[in-house]
Amino acid sequence: MTTGEVAVIEQHAPVGELLVDGDKVCCHLCGRWFLSVASHLRYHGWTKADYLREFGLELGNPLTGPATRKRRSSAFGARHAEPAIRRAQREARARAAGGELAAAAARAARGRAHPAERRVKTLAALAEVDPRARAEGNRRRGREHRERVAAEVAARFGFATFGAYVADRVQQGLSMAAVSREAGLHKDWVGRHAPVPDRPPPGERRLGPVARATGFEGVAAYLRAAHLDEHRSVAAIAAEAGTSRWTVLAALRHHGVEAVVHAAKRHGARQRGQAVAARFGFATFGEYIVARRADGWAWDRLARESGFAASSLRRHSRAA
Repeated sequence: MTTGEVAVIEQHAPVGELLVDGDKVCCHLCGRWFLSVASHLRYHGWTKADYLREFGLELGNPLTGPATRKRRSSAFGARHAEPAIRRAQREARARAAGGELAAAAARAARGRAHPAERRVKTLAALAEVDPRARAEGNRRRGREHRERVAAEVAARFGFATFGAYVADRVQQGLSMAAVSREAGLHKDWVGRHAPVPDRPPPGERRLGPVARATGFEGVAAYLRAAHLDEHRSVAAIAAEAGTSRWTVLAALRHHGVEAVVHAAKRHGARQRGQAVAARFGFATFGEYIVARRADGWAWDRLARESGFAASSLRRHSRAA
């Protein structure tokens, strides 16, 4: 059989379907009807395996009609008493009970796409299942797999539960990435499916000692004072604690403190603007700009008097 043979011979039956009429089936290659297409394939020079693969039929498809299969089954039933057949049946049942047949089938199917005939049957079967029941089955299967993997890892390191194992490693100072590498699992999997009870909040290990050393009860009070009251930037806080900006930002988010971009520079600009407004008798810097513009001052002249760039003055005027 060659791959191009299907292209030059008219296809007489749909892919993934075996047409049946009584006890006869249709040949995809020539459209003629036979009790068994399998024995007819020699006429075309095809093998049964090639025929099944090319036309999307299952490997176990006998290429015969139901009446022919029933007659063959009845004929075979009369031979069940033969010692050789009984012995083969016992061996087959033993292999099935031990999971050997299922494993062999999985190995044979690995890497091979489902034939069209199998896909049709699978979709038809799924359509009859309640979507909620199917979703619950998927969740149950995922939960059982998670519990099995977690138990295996915990037993490997001598812990009763996976949570106890992770908690022990975190108390020793290991990050979640280090724990995942030791366990042979993905870091996100560890974080999602085996959270550590009473895990310290973000930044506690690095920012906690600094907060207590500067007289604060906790990280939240320290961050509010340093960032909101003292207007220190995220980079300055990170430098004081000896950690990264990302650790400080995570701690700010955790404690509900909104991070201010360029906090120190913006605070300094506000102070300078307030000083300019006070020098010329205005309550706010915005009022000062609006009044000067109302008197017909150009932006360049206003910039020379205030010491602010013209672009900065425009931003303050829009805010006012």
